Amino acid sequence: MSTNSINGEANTDQESLITPLLSPRRSLINSTSQVAIVGANVCPIESLDYEIAENEFFKQDWRSRGKMQIFQYVFMKWLLCFLIGLIVSLIGFFNNLAVENIAGLKFVVTSNMMMANRFGMAFLVFSVSNLILTLFASIITAFIAPAAAGSGIPEVKAYLNGVDAPGIFSLRTLVIKIIGSISAVSSSLFVGKAGPMVHTGACVAALLGQGGSKRFKLTWRWLRFFKNDRDRRDLVTCGSAAGIAAAFRAPVGGVLFALEEMASWWRSALLWRAFFTTAVVAIVLRALIDVCLSGKCGLFGKGGLIMFDVYSESVTYHLIDVPPVLTLGVIGGILGSLYNFLLDKVLRIYNLINEKGVVYKILLACAISIFTSCLLFGLPWLASCQPCPSDASEACPTIGRSGNFKKFQCPPGQYNDLASLIFNTNDDSVRNLFSQDTNSEFQYSSILIYFVTCFFLSIFSYGIVAPAGLFIPVIVTGASYGRFVGMLVGSHSNLDHGLYAVLGAASFLGGSMRMTVSLCVIILELTNNLLLLPLIMLVLLTSKTVADAFNGNIYDLIMNAKGFPYLEAHTEPYMRQLTVGDVVRGPLQIFQGIEKVGKIVHVLRTTRHNGFPVIDEPPLSESPVLYGLILRAHLIELLKKKAFVPTPVPTGTGAFKLFFAGDFAKRGSGNGDKIEDLQFTEEEMEMFLDLHPFTNASPYTVAETMSLAKALILFREVGLRHLLVIPKISGRPPVVGILTRHDFMPAHILGLHPVLIKSRWKRLRIQAPRLFKLF
Repeated sequence: MSTNSINGEANTDQESLITPLLSPRRSLINSTSQVAIVGANVCPIESLDYEIAENEFFKQDWRSRGKMQIFQYVFMKWLLCFLIGLIVSLIGFFNNLAVENIAGLKFVVTSNMMMANRFGMAFLVFSVSNLILTLFASIITAFIAPAAAGSGIPEVKAYLNGVDAPGIFSLRTLVIKIIGSISAVSSSLFVGKAGPMVHTGACVAALLGQGGSKRFKLTWRWLRFFKNDRDRRDLVTCGSAAGIAAAFRAPVGGVLFALEEMASWWRSALLWRAFFTTAVVAIVLRALIDVCLSGKCGLFGKGGLIMFDVYSESVTYHLIDVPPVLTLGVIGGILGSLYNFLLDKVLRIYNLINEKGVVYKILLACAISIFTSCLLFGLPWLASCQPCPSDASEACPTIGRSGNFKKFQCPPGQYNDLASLIFNTNDDSVRNLFSQDTNSEFQYSSILIYFVTCFFLSIFSYGIVAPAGLFIPVIVTGASYGRFVGMLVGSHSNLDHGLYAVLGAASFLGGSMRMTVSLCVIILELTNNLLLLPLIMLVLLTSKTVADAFNGNIYDLIMNAKGFPYLEAHTEPYMRQLTVGDVVRGPLQIFQGIEKVGKIVHVLRTTRHNGFPVIDEPPLSESPVLYGLILRAHLIELLKKKAFVPTPVPTGTGAFKLFFAGDFAKRGSGNGDKIEDLQFTEEEMEMFLDLHPFTNASPYTVAETMSLAKALILFREVGLRHLLVIPKISGRPPVVGILTRHDFMPAHILGLHPVLIKSRWKRLRIQAPRLFKLF
């Protein structure tokens, strides 16, 4: 087998694992942790087996299934989707309830001390509580589940593309993701819980789809149908949709988010199940919110679960409002691309700190927490106190944890507008920015200070070793400059300042995350204002178009930096100039149809390949011919059951008696058997294995003259792990090599053919001036 073409192996893919695959620079080390690009532990990334291994054993097992088993399979799909929706909605509600009460208690205690003019003690309580919460989140993440750090969206997106990084869907990761997200968000860091909810939903789906657990004595026979990567992929897609639906109470937006941003493969049947899953989430959350609105949830904030209700029957706009909206789109595109650029640079800087060890990761998180607390408590002192408006819709100054009129250090009858934004939870800050009929409540300087603070604190906070999302910080940042633009336009526009804040949030989301349809629907479901649909569509299209001229979306940048071998939907132009024979390399490890046990054991122990071509030679065939492909896991299972024969003769279907269908099912969370755990006697090493009944006799093959671009489209669309290359001319060996995910990575291709680098940059220099002429 080609040592340069086998994906996910320690020996052959070491270079691809320790460097960003899609970058010409090769100095960064990969890790499953979202903490920037931490290089302390290199993770063995592998590909997923979405292709069905159609061997004789599989065909016989499939033919033996009756109508009842088929009904069980279909019923279990829908039952698991229901359970995913139910569990994710309960987790989302619990997360929000915990954050609102923990953060609310902190702000109530601090505000009471402020009202008593005990400013020093108030700052001490505020900063120490934030530090303790951050320290707790970083410690449990760093020591228990490093894969739980960050948002988790890049990992889930890579998984749905066929990349399996170990530990990202374990039970340990799920628990730490929930607890760590609550602690991090409650600590007043500028992080969100929407991204972690996507990862949480994917974890729940992956754990339910593992087909049971022998360790916990959960081996229900029905669950064995889901012990394959294809069904787990569909469940994880539904889980990611449920995560967004639970985070924003946006069921339709959750489905569209999974379709537009997460999934690499989609079909109508999956659309139905994803929609059913998010519908369950919406119904359960609605029932739970009714309980909280009756006052039984402690300090749970008003306005529902992350619902920023800015509905208005009197929203009208004319052509005169279009230029400011377009301006918001352009600003969002520029700021979004700048945000992505700076975040990428900050993560690389954090890498230099994090690779020194766990202690440095925790110290970095604590330093960010102290810096954030100082800013949040100190900046409101720069704002002047404003007299309470006579027509205020709520008490002024605000008494309690939330509201538009925070008293902070102001005398009775006055409020601090900057404290109303910055000395608050992120959700309440968004509500204040989105609020209508508040055009005179915020000063220019306060909004500008708040925008700069949000912009940079969200960048600095994301790379710490704790669960941290980007959705809410991006919304807050965009809403702040959107409201500032609305204040500048003033009476020249018919739109309320709160509506400008909504459009600003949309523009920054489009400029940073580069989504359009899903973001549009999510914002509409968030704000409950369908009348803004045309303007939101316009601002999203504008911001995405502008930002695409500079760099990629934020999640793609993080995936590239982390070294995930993600296959894009499009092909690079230079791939049309190459054939698959130009990138496949030898030597090739091949097994005979009836192979000696000793050779199989030797190859498995000396290589890390996951697939091996099987050929037949005389006397089994007239000439050497490719019989098929056998997987490493299947070989280990054959060796484990010791289905040996003393002489090299075909065994036919008689070997099936030793096995059950579940024996060849893929273990969950990468818990497969290892060749190092098996022991054999000298006599057994001299025996033989008939590989024919267990070999996929119909693997995907391509001629060595096929263009690399065409092969990439086939590889990605079908969801392959191995693609066999066969010779164009007869008389040569039946297999030239094997293409895997690594062979389609630009870094690998350009490394083999450096001359393409010059032509690539020349073409970019020619196209760039034409591109910028469009703006």
